[in-house]
Parts: sequence; C-alpha cells; structure tokens
Amino acid sequence: MRIVRQALYLEVADRLRAMIDDRTLMPGAWIDEVALAASLGTSRTPLREALKVLAAEGLVRLEPRRGCFVNALTEQDLDDIFPLMALLEGRCAYEAARNATPADLASLEGLHADLARYAQAGDIDAYYETNYQIHEAIQRLAGNRWLSGVVSDLRKVLRLSRHKSLRLPGRIHESCAEHLSVFSALKAHDPEGAEALMKTHVLRQRGALRMLDAAEHEAGAPTHAGTPSATASPSAHLRLAGQG
Repeated sequence: MRIVRQALYLEVADRLRAMIDDRTLMPGAWIDEVALAASLGTSRTPLREALKVLAAEGLVRLEPRRGCFVNALTEQDLDDIFPLMALLEGRCAYEAARNATPADLASLEGLHADLARYAQAGDIDAYYETNYQIHEAIQRLAGNRWLSGVVSDLRKVLRLSRHKSLRLPGRIHESCAEHLSVFSALKAHDPEGAEALMKTHVLRQRGALRMLDAAEHEAGAPTHAGTPSATASPSAHLRLAGQG
C-alpha cells in the first residue's frame, strides 16, 4: 500500500504508530530503514522525518551510528508514568463532571454501552479502542488545552504497553466496571467522585501489569521487558507481515 497524500512524513508517522500498536514493530526492535521504506512505498527522507516525530513522542529513539530503535518501557518507567497519569486523568474527569452537557453524556452513554458489550465478548482489541475513545472524550470535556497536551503525550508513550493489562484474567471486566463507575459520577456531576474513581482506574491498570509481569516471570515467559536484543540482526527485529 503506497502513501501518496500530502504531508507524507505525517502519513508515514501514522503508519509507524499503527505498526508499534499492533507489534509489527516490537519494543526494542531495530528499524531497518531501507526495508521499512520499501514496505511503505516511500523514500527514506519522509521515513526519517517521521521517525523524528516518533522520537519526540518517546516511541522510538535515535542512536548515533546505530540507527533507530523502538522504545521499550521498563518497570521503573511504568512506575513513574502511571501515578502521573492517574493525577492528570483524574483531573480530566473532575473537569468533565463539571462541564458535561446532556449531549456529551448521551455520546458517552453510547461508548460505554459498546465498552460493556466488548467486555462481555472478551474482544480485547475492540475494548481497547473504545476505552481509548472514552478517555479522549473525557479529556476533551475537561476543556484544558495544557492538561490535554500533557495527557496526550503520556498516552502516546503508553502505546508501548498497549492493552497488555487486559490480558490478565478478569481484568477486562474489572476495567469495564471501573469505567461505568466513573461514568455514573460524570452523570451525577460529581467532580470529586469522578476524579477519585478515575485515579483508581488508572492505578489499577498498573497493578494489573505488575501482576501479569509477575505471573509471566514465574512461568518463565518473556515479559514486555523481554524484547529483542538491539545487537541482534535487523531481520530478526523488523516484522512486516500483514502490512500489505
């Protein structure tokens, strides 16, 4: 699939984010620019500009004389990010509870109905996307562009642990119940309640990741920290299947 629209490097950046999301580009992977540019049907110049955008977002890192690598979040990174996200998203929920109109709540009602349906079906991918839309909607309702900017930047970094917490048995149902509780507080125009419930929701995501990581260590399975070695061959890192 060739990319032919204007602002080519931005289109390439969108494709790369999607490849990071679906693990076509794995955490820790070395990016073969020649192969990747060929697979995207573009030259290396817009690809390199796109990689600079992703580097600014924290999704990749550019190393002199070594090339570009997909970032991998460490346990310490997650411990640092999630409490901050809890504070920020809690504030978003606080402001949203104050600002939400009947039309806003009706829109959120539909999203939460979808969320519950996907949770019941165990459809993690669809659940994750709807969950993402809900968080973004609450962020918009907060009406604070500075808060929104910081949350958006951190959320981009957390793409690197995309919906892994939902693999923990029972977590998808717990997450859905937490979201419904936040929504109830929004409908009641209860800022303090919405803030507290959102903080709890975000911190429980971190708790789920920690439990899953411990279980995988005990089973001897690789975790999100068990990413490909940066010194391995490029062909071992770059997976382009299914991108046609």
